Amino acid sequence: MREGLRGRRPRPDRPRHADFIAGGARDEVTLRANEEAFGRLRLMPRVLRGRAAPDLDIALFGGRARLPVVLSPTTFHKLLDPAGELATARAAAAAGAIMIASMASTVAVGAVADAVRTAAPSGHPVPLWFQLYLQPDPGITEALVRRATDAGCTALVVTVDSPVPGAGERERRNGFHDLPEGLRCENMVDLRGGDSGHVRRIAMSAEFSWDHITWLRTITDLPVLLKGVLHPEDARLAVRHGVDGLLLSNHGGRQLDTVPATLELLPEMQAAVAGRIPVLLDGGVRRGTDVVKALALGAWAVGIGRPVMWALAADGEQGVRRLLELLGEEITDALTLCGAAELDELTPDLDGTAVRRGAVMSAPADTCS
Repeated sequence: MREGLRGRRPRPDRPRHADFIAGGARDEVTLRANEEAFGRLRLMPRVLRGRAAPDLDIALFGGRARLPVVLSPTTFHKLLDPAGELATARAAAAAGAIMIASMASTVAVGAVADAVRTAAPSGHPVPLWFQLYLQPDPGITEALVRRATDAGCTALVVTVDSPVPGAGERERRNGFHDLPEGLRCENMVDLRGGDSGHVRRIAMSAEFSWDHITWLRTITDLPVLLKGVLHPEDARLAVRHGVDGLLLSNHGGRQLDTVPATLELLPEMQAAVAGRIPVLLDGGVRRGTDVVKALALGAWAVGIGRPVMWALAADGEQGVRRLLELLGEEITDALTLCGAAELDELTPDLDGTAVRRGAVMSAPADTCS
């Protein structure tokens, strides 16, 4: 958080919760790389373009949002604020930003959806998506999909990079293995009839395959995005298996350490899908200029994770509202300075020369001042 919350550092109740949010896997190489990748790129502005005020609206999977920023799925919001995901959902809806409700939320998806509907601007519904881990018991997966559908979620975001839990050494050092008493993963409660009050653990499995994605398509009509595809060949396989979109993500550096930054992989992934499905990106986005860089390289929208958690810890719902407000201001400012009025005017130009449309990016930092 910056202006408006400067000096109010996030202070979760326990340092181990702060480490859980901030930390990554192993040596946290990828965690650092995500942010550093944005720092190596430069924006090249155009001037005297005669442009109107920039339009930040995006259309994805039948819904519209007022920001090209998606709230990536993050867990356990009640560790940071008593209202938990309800506060986050209200802030996202008020800003017109799509939230991806986590399967590991401390508030049930139905209540999150109600909060989105209540807080959305009149006449401007805001989509809510649901993040899903496939479960070894297909009946549990079906029940989760049904809950998300009944709640009004308009897309499923399937996390596919977690055959085992991430190895966060900060969590191990702090002994953070479970939620404190009184909190639970509400979406995992009572997934079978007669299960009154029973909470099922989220299971990870290395046995999932593309056949499970094919099966998922048979039980839902919702658009299905895959989160965590990094290899271009897997992106091509996703297209062949009828996936509707990709969220290019390395889990914020929380799964396999030393994989590349997502921004570095974006051009290859765009080439692999060849415009057949949208590619979104998360990992390391901290400023509006980061958003513009990712959009210029072809991302349809970007996701933010840790900044949402920091904002929630700093000032609850108002903190998340201010975060999204600041990002909107920064994106608008960057687009205006780049001479672009529409998001689709953003284009990459890797030799740093001026091009006909919008903002461009140079290659190495030493080629421009």
